[in-house]
Formats: sequence, C-alpha cells, structure tokens
Amino acid sequence: MHPLERLVNLVALLLDTRRPLTFDEIRRQIPAYGQGDAASSKRMFERDKDTLREAGIPVELEPTDVWDVERGYRIPREAYYLPEIAFTQEELWALFVAAHTPGADGEAEIAFQKLSSATEARLGALLGAGARAPGVDVSGPHLAAVSEALAQRKAIRFAYRPLQGRAGRRTIDPYSLVFRGGNWYVVGRDHARGDIRSYRLSRIRSAVQEAGEASRAPEGFDAASLLEAGPWGLGKPAATARVGFSPRIAWLAVAQTPGAHELRARRDGWVEVEVPASETDSFVSWVLSFGDDARVFAPRSIRDQVVARLESLAAGSADA
Repeated sequence: MHPLERLVNLVALLLDTRRPLTFDEIRRQIPAYGQGDAASSKRMFERDKDTLREAGIPVELEPTDVWDVERGYRIPREAYYLPEIAFTQEELWALFVAAHTPGADGEAEIAFQKLSSATEARLGALLGAGARAPGVDVSGPHLAAVSEALAQRKAIRFAYRPLQGRAGRRTIDPYSLVFRGGNWYVVGRDHARGDIRSYRLSRIRSAVQEAGEASRAPEGFDAASLLEAGPWGLGKPAATARVGFSPRIAWLAVAQTPGAHELRARRDGWVEVEVPASETDSFVSWVLSFGDDARVFAPRSIRDQVVARLESLAAGSADA
C-alpha cells in the first residue's frame, strides 16, 4: 500500500469513529498495520501519526472508557473541519474591491467568487440595498443586477449606447465583471454577434433584464485580457492606423506601443508604423501627446479627428 493511501485511510477511520480507537483496533481495520510484527507496525503508526499532526490534522489521544484504563486515538470533527465562512458586509466589500481593482489578476477574482459563494451574504443583495464599495463607483443600479445574474448564471438583456456607432439592445451571457479605468465592464458572449464582448455599465440605457440560462465561460477564459489598455483605450482595438514618427522618438514610440509593427523607414528618417487604433478620444490624445513628432497617415477618419482637435486647440488659444 502506498504511504499516502495509508495516511488517507487512517484519517478516514479516525474521523468516522464515535469513540477513541486503540492501536490494536486500528491495526485490525487497516491492513497496512497488520503486516509484520506488532512492534514495527506500531513504529509505522507513530510515524504516520506524527506526519498527520505536522500537517495540522488533530490526532488526539483520549480515554477509551470512563475509568481511563486504556487510551485510544481519534480526530475530532469539530477540530478537523473548517467552520462555515461568514463575512460582514464590510469584509465582503473589501474582498470584492481587492479582486476587481486595477492590478488584480484573474485568480483573485476566482478566489473571491469561491469565498463569496460559501457565504450567506449575497453580493447582489448588498448592492441592491444601496451599499457602496469604498472608493469604487458602483455604476448605479446596473452593477447589482449584473452581479446577481452572474451568481445565478443567467443571460441578461439591456439597451446600450456605445461611444461610437448606433445604440441598440444587447443580449449576453455574462462571464465576469471587470473594473478598469474607474469604470465597471461586464464581459460575456454576445448572442447576436456570437463573440465575447465587453460592455461598460455606465453606457447601459435601460433596466437589466434576465433572458434565460447563460452558457459557461469557455475554458481558459480571461476577462482581464479582453480589457487590455493601449493607445486605442480600453478593450479590443477596433482598427489599425498608419502613423509616422520622427527620427527623434521613433524607436521609443515603437518599443512602448503594444502591437506596433514597423512598416518602413523613409529617406527623411521618419518611420511609418502600423498600430492598433480606434476612433476615440483616447487614440487621438495619444497621437497628439507626441506633438510635432507624430503624424497620422491613415485611416482618413482618424486623421480628420486629429486635425479637428488641433484646429479646436488653435481656436481656443486664439480666443484666450
């Protein structure tokens, strides 16, 4: 018998017994201790008992009768099993914030879900009651509804107005809540698009309604990676742009830009680079942060936004 199997059998026996068992009784019920002479078996048992105690398992020696004539071994259930986990509202919020604030990884969120699922306190109930996490914007009533749907594995439906494009209704299977850049996002499978998308809760324009059972997140799903930050802002970049950088900063811009791909070096020393982009203020601001050392060549829609921002800044300076 493998030593680990012997230890497991010993733990199971001593947990299950209603009274302390002597070594002879243990030896009769676990075959590994019945082999060879009694002295060598007792030494094996003593080593196993010490191993269990070192691992934190309380193997106790107690009288087998009221006269204390002989003593036996048992593992008290109340000392072996962990008590029910119970968190106060403040403690639950502290765990929630720690698992979802910037810098926390996916394992922290999974750990929070396991801990909170073992408590009687429901996160959704806390949110619905108007509680506020310290230092975190709970995005009105939507965070409560989405967290409740996550806990019950329900699909949700809501009206949504994106930063760019037309508003409309979305139906998704929520997989995770992520806190990034001061805002909450729900990440899940969009039914209409058949793909995993992220939605900012502050852009939801209706009540969040249940829409049946939700699917499980795919294996290896990592919500945080879907909300990576870059010059395009948060989330997946919607497009690519061709940007030129002056010889003075080209090497630095390429090295520090996620997903940047150098296209060619021109005779004047400027370097043309393809970078992930989006038609957002974030990307325009990123380009303008380089001043005269950066130019957008394509697409025209982003270039026009950069020009419009520069004209607005120039007009503001003239008025001042």
